[in-house]
Amino acid sequence: MTERAGQIIFALTLAAGVLTGCAQADEGADAVRATPSGRTIPFDLYTHCGIDEARIGSTYFEAETPLSDGSGNPPEGWDNPSQRGTMTLKSETEAVFTDDAGHEVRFRARPGASAFKHICS
Repeated sequence: MTERAGQIIFALTLAAGVLTGCAQADEGADAVRATPSGRTIPFDLYTHCGIDEARIGSTYFEAETPLSDGSGNPPEGWDNPSQRGTMTLKSETEAVFTDDAGHEVRFRARPGASAFKHICS
């Protein structure tokens, strides 16, 4: 009788472990599906000399459409020297900056770049 009870407890423990594993896998899968377009990170975009470049990790990106006021400053409505928002990495070569003010800037990686194109003072 004791041996039989032990087998039943072992079987229930094994089943619980399998069910728990499935639940964790499903939760992880949902988390991946929640961001199908890429990973979004908080980002302070440097805007002091206009919106032209960004460095994400060790990759240098350039704006598809650079933005400025025509005098080397950020356009009206942008904070200076930086704008707080998020950067969504769409792929290894594409990123999109957005913020609560409604701005959106698309960036493309600069293959082989190891520094910014322009140094802003």
